[in-house]
Amino acid sequence: MDDNNEIVILIAEDDDGHAELIVEGLRDTGLKNKIIRFDNGQDIWDYLVEACKEGIPVNNKEFIVMLDINMPRVDGTEVLRRIKNQKCMKNIPVIMLTTTDDPREIEKCYQFGCNVYITKPVEFIKFAETLQKLGFFLQIIKV
Repeated sequence: MDDNNEIVILIAEDDDGHAELIVEGLRDTGLKNKIIRFDNGQDIWDYLVEACKEGIPVNNKEFIVMLDINMPRVDGTEVLRRIKNQKCMKNIPVIMLTTTDDPREIEKCYQFGCNVYITKPVEFIKFAETLQKLGFFLQIIKV
């Protein structure tokens, strides 16, 4: 990690347009944290597993994970389940940021241990407002 022990935001989002909007929306709020984007669930999972092996203090919450649910290779719900079942990862805050608004899916994510579940609004303006609120939230949160 860097000298400031900064929290790195890991985003798993397979839609390039959504990923760009998320990053821009967070940056527009003044968020300066490092952001790493993955386009499928397997790649973010592999990254976190490697971080545990390398001794990065994953359990000390140096990451915040943002997951889409519907992704190739491994979906976001499965990545969430895996994170919360690993001793070195279970305390990483996980934000589900997805278009899925099925109450059963939301309940399942909370049962698996997600910290926040945010449904992406379909309308661009509302999506931008949601990202602005999320960016401000991430700036003030002390993880």
